[in-house]
Amino acid sequence: MQVFRGIPERASQSSVLTIGNFDGVHRGHQALLKMLTDKARSLALPAVVLTFEPHPREYFFPASAPARLASLREKLLLLAGCGVDRVHVCRFDSRFAAITADEFIDRILVRGLGVRHLIIGDDFRFGAKRQGDFAMLKAEGASRRFAVEAMPTLDIDGERASSSAVRAALAGGDLAHAARLLGRPYSIAGRVVHGDKIGRTLGFPTVNIQMKHRRPALSGIFAVGVEGLAPHPVAGVASIGVRPTVTDSGRPTLEVHLFDWDRDCYGAHLRVHFLNKQRDEAKFSSLDALTAQIARDADAACAWFAQNPIRN
Repeated sequence: MQVFRGIPERASQSSVLTIGNFDGVHRGHQALLKMLTDKARSLALPAVVLTFEPHPREYFFPASAPARLASLREKLLLLAGCGVDRVHVCRFDSRFAAITADEFIDRILVRGLGVRHLIIGDDFRFGAKRQGDFAMLKAEGASRRFAVEAMPTLDIDGERASSSAVRAALAGGDLAHAARLLGRPYSIAGRVVHGDKIGRTLGFPTVNIQMKHRRPALSGIFAVGVEGLAPHPVAGVASIGVRPTVTDSGRPTLEVHLFDWDRDCYGAHLRVHFLNKQRDEAKFSSLDALTAQIARDADAACAWFAQNPIRN
């Protein structure tokens, strides 16, 4: 899959296009992307996604923007897995926010991306002050020779598949519900970095996954499977949160104590699949109390894996 920053002045070829944030690439997104790739193959054109960085809500309302389900890198990996040929990542800033709906169609869709067929969600809005909608695209497409198709909302057991629904399930610790909406267990990917080595001094060495500036969509203690170390996932117990017993920095971290693994893996890119929530994060009165709880957490994770063997 090819990835480009921004939009070219003029497209080198026509495209079948969809537009959106695609946070988490849940089953609703996957259904839309299946429509995209099927249409692209039938027209012998590339399947193209236009997405934004940062998320528009992060730009307009940074204090209240929702937690991201996936980093940009993770999103691109998920899009590639859905068969997308090309992704254009547009920087969402004041200049982009000021683009009128007419300019968006003319400069971005027609000239920049050479759209031949556009597939969008049924609630898609675009342009300054959200002036553009499906009806406008349909009318403009008729005169500019591109087709416009709406993807209806996907319901799963009577619930709309959405990033908001996934976030709500994760915040409530309902990993099974989140997995139904995603079509897979929720995961976080990142590079292994050096931590403060506190886990090692407590007898439970951890792998520290770089999270950069992300506010995680979930927190607590989890049984996890980790990809990227061996031909099969490695079982472990993970803590994601602000570690209130050892620091007051408030910065979230993701630490994983791996079972049956004693090799260094600094610099490796891993994916942590969250399989079962064991408890919420808590502050303990001492490191001794924390150590005792970590031992109980590890035992609980092992017991869970004994009943739910990790899948290769």
